[in-house]
Amino acid sequence: MVGRRVWVPSCAYDLARNLGVLRRGPGDPAFRVDADGAFWRASRTPHGPGTVRIARDGKGVEAQAWGPGAEWLLDHLPGLLGADDDPSAFTPRHRLVHEAHRRNPGLRLIRTGLVLESLIPSILEQKVTSDEAYRAWRLLLQRHGEPAPGPMERMRVMPDPRAWALIPSWEWHRAGVDGKRSATILRAVRVARRLEEAASMDLDAASQRLRLIPGIGPWTAAETLQRSNGTPDAITVGDLHLPRMVGYALTGERGTDDAAMLELLAPYAGQRHRAARLILLSGRAAMPRRAPRFAVRDFRAM
Repeated sequence: MVGRRVWVPSCAYDLARNLGVLRRGPGDPAFRVDADGAFWRASRTPHGPGTVRIARDGKGVEAQAWGPGAEWLLDHLPGLLGADDDPSAFTPRHRLVHEAHRRNPGLRLIRTGLVLESLIPSILEQKVTSDEAYRAWRLLLQRHGEPAPGPMERMRVMPDPRAWALIPSWEWHRAGVDGKRSATILRAVRVARRLEEAASMDLDAASQRLRLIPGIGPWTAAETLQRSNGTPDAITVGDLHLPRMVGYALTGERGTDDAAMLELLAPYAGQRHRAARLILLSGRAAMPRRAPRFAVRDFRAM
C-alpha cells in the first residue's frame, strides 16, 4: 500500500450508486466489488497506473492506493466521490422527480478527471449491445492492458495511448470491434493529451474538443463527460431508449424522440443529466420496450 486517505461526506451518501456508473459490465477487469462492499478501480493516471480500494469507514469513506498513480488517485478522491457536485442547485419540477430526489439523497455525480478512460469504452458502446461492448472492453484489457498494482489479482489497467495504437487489426476483430469504432479509438489516442485537457473545461468546450475527432458525436461525448467531468447538464442524446423512458415517465406516452425529451427537460436546464438519472431511478421509466433489439454480431465470422 502506498497511501491512505479518508473523506467524510457532509450529508447522506450512496457509495455504490455513485461509483457504479464506472463499471463496464460484470466482468470489467478495471473494476471490482468485494463481498464486503469495497470497490476497487484500476486507472491509468497522468503519473502512471494505479489501483484504489474504496470502502465505507464509519461516517466516512476510506481509500487505499497502490502503484505510481496512487498519489494522484488519492489527491483526486473527493472529486471521484462527488465532492465537487452540488445537489442543492437542483430543483425538481415534476412530482415524480421530486419523489425520486427525496428517496435518493445520497446521489452524487462523480468526476474521475480522466477522459480517455471513459471515452474508449463509450466508443466501444456505439450502436452495439451492452454485452458486445462489455466483452470487447474485457478482452482488450486482458490481452493488451497491464496488471494492476496492488494485491487484487486479475485486475488490469487499460493500455496507454501508444499500446492502444499498436493493437493489430486482427485483435480488434477478435474482440468484436468493427473498423469504424477501432478507427475512432486510434484517432483519439493519437491526440490523447489534448483530449485529457477537456477534463478541466466547461461542458460546451469539452464537448466541442471531443467532437473534433471524427466518429465522436454528441452521444459519445455526453457519456464520457458525465464520468470524466461530472457535468450535471451532459444529457445523452442519440440513445435508443433514453428519450422513450424519460417521455414515458413524465407523460405516460410512448415514442418520445430526442427533441421531445429535450423539451420535457428544458425546466432542468443546467441539470438535465441529473434529472434524467433521477427519472431512471424513479422506477416509472421502466416501460416495455417495443423497439427491435440489436442482434449480437460475431465479427470473427466475417
